Amino acid sequence: METGKYNKLKINRFSDYGIFLMDEDGDEVLLPNRYVTADMELGEERDFFVYNDSENRPVATTEIPKAVVGDTVLMRVKAVNAVGAFLDWGLEAKDLLVPFREQRVRMVAGRSYVVRVYLDEVTQRIVASAKLDRFIDDAKPQYIYRQKVDVLVVQRIEPGYRVIVDNRYWGIIYQNEIYCDVNIGEHHMGFVKHIRPDRKIDVTLCKIEKLRVDDIARNITDYLKEHDGTMTLNDKSEPDEIMRVFRCSKKDFKKALGLLYKQQKVTLTPQVRLTKRVNER
Repeated sequence: METGKYNKLKINRFSDYGIFLMDEDGDEVLLPNRYVTADMELGEERDFFVYNDSENRPVATTEIPKAVVGDTVLMRVKAVNAVGAFLDWGLEAKDLLVPFREQRVRMVAGRSYVVRVYLDEVTQRIVASAKLDRFIDDAKPQYIYRQKVDVLVVQRIEPGYRVIVDNRYWGIIYQNEIYCDVNIGEHHMGFVKHIRPDRKIDVTLCKIEKLRVDDIARNITDYLKEHDGTMTLNDKSEPDEIMRVFRCSKKDFKKALGLLYKQQKVTLTPQVRLTKRVNER
């Protein structure tokens, strides 16, 4: 039975306090009455989240936590006391502790921080840490160019954003390659550009050019359909205006217009217009 994670457990016996659940090794854990529902039947197997209560006893719940052991997530501080900061974990009966020694900066109630959830080997309690470096793999990343990865945005830095790649490696997304809204704590699909000598990964959120231009072309077509088949933006428009409307670079916008023109879906003078055959669809 793994503490801080979901476990497949069998409903083994009923008691005055709730239901005792059993794992395949015969170990039991209590599901308190407040989580018991009428459709739970003896011998049935379900997935339950197991954590430690305030007295460090294992207990099961049907509630869905915001993170399990091993996750790196953005969570809000509910309160701070002499022990540390307590995060809103999504569990009614339990907040998640970040001890002072695990805080990169002193945490403040009401603010949100990116933390790693882990099981403390000494106390066997589930806690969180904002000192993310010690959870990052030191090994050289083994990715190929343009390999798809999960990207967690962690920190705003001078070149762009510091990110965690696949919950395992440090990476960087550069500001001049960001064409969508990016916020701390968000996950994005990214693509590996380069693995640097310091083992950090340069990542881009941009798809390969063909897919990227195809997406922009579809967006232009949809925009034209919503605006009576015409728009004032063209290949002479300012980059900032193109970015505001289509969230892309002027270079990619011009390529998308060229693609639509070759496909005879738009005319380019004097304004960009949908052709009659596209408008009639």
